[in-house]
Amino acid sequence: METTHRWWPAAAAGAGVIALCYGFARYAYGLFVPRFGETFGLTSVAVGILGGVSTAGYGLGLLVSPKTAARSARGTVALAGAAATAGLAVMAAAGNVVVFGAGIFVAGASAGLVSPGVAQVIGESVGVRLRARAQTWANTGTGLGLAASAFTPLLAFGWPTIWAAFAALGAAMTLVAWRTLPRTEPAEVASGPARGVTPLVVNSVLIGVTSAPYWTFSSSRLTEAGLGPVATTCCWATIGVVGLLGGLAGRGAERRGLRTANLATWTLAAIGIALLALPAPGLPVALVSSALFGITYMALTGLCILWATRVFPTHPARGVTWSFAGLGIGQTVASPLAGAAASVLGLGAVFGLTGLLALLAWTQLHPRLAPAREARVTAGATTGS
Repeated sequence: METTHRWWPAAAAGAGVIALCYGFARYAYGLFVPRFGETFGLTSVAVGILGGVSTAGYGLGLLVSPKTAARSARGTVALAGAAATAGLAVMAAAGNVVVFGAGIFVAGASAGLVSPGVAQVIGESVGVRLRARAQTWANTGTGLGLAASAFTPLLAFGWPTIWAAFAALGAAMTLVAWRTLPRTEPAEVASGPARGVTPLVVNSVLIGVTSAPYWTFSSSRLTEAGLGPVATTCCWATIGVVGLLGGLAGRGAERRGLRTANLATWTLAAIGIALLALPAPGLPVALVSSALFGITYMALTGLCILWATRVFPTHPARGVTWSFAGLGIGQTVASPLAGAAASVLGLGAVFGLTGLLALLAWTQLHPRLAPAREARVTAGATTGS
């Protein structure tokens, strides 16, 4: 029987584990790089290598998530939470950089596991009419995690204490998710790419390419413009807090269609990124830019999940894996390119060019690059009970 009510417990539990895996286990690393450098004597090259270790863990998590989610979507989400908790605990207790790197790898793997797992749980347990809403709200957990971790660098505690607290919260959140998420029947394992996966991956790579300069260099750009540490921290928190509104994208896709919602979001994203290209962006402009980036990044990744579930209607985890792999590739390639461009053109020009690049999403007006239409599927095959 199709489920048409009480979608929010699964979405809320999924959002909590996503907040843990992305906000704490993956993205908080960047906030504490100066402290890690002091503790372990890291050079800029070593910092980059450790970031690559996190990305490698993320890639491994993405590779294994479709099969684990097909066997047990709920178990995959729990595994992601356990990996995040273990990785954070190892990092907190690390006495040398090798052990610290091992913790980063395990923590990074949690992020690769969690989104496909959550998408699969919702795809199997929430009815078609409410599924888009549930998927996009669950995805805003990234914003929740960013908001929760944003001010932790300003705390007087040492970073190992903060990381131990993250691990304790992770254990609690994993337990809550395990008790809250519904049990579902194993899904049929899909093999190979489905029709329409290429436009999905292209869109995801574009998200990665246009978001990487912001994640990597927005704080540097604001510091360059004369803003202090507290102001830049407030901007980071704004990304997370306002990003929670990205869950509204699912409702927009329901009412206006996935392509219209996607292109409108891309346009706002281009504006938010380009605002940092202004010669002297003050705090008000920086906050507007952060708010636009936060809400559009969460919305675009949420809409990618909806797109992925249309390409793989009976196995959402596989579609999300394709999408987020494209996102990771785009971010991996774009960060060093943006750094090289900044050394020649300056950060302002990089953000201006990145904003223009975001407008390439309007090529989706062409049917071959447009999101897939909603597939007609039977309730028994796709909605769970």
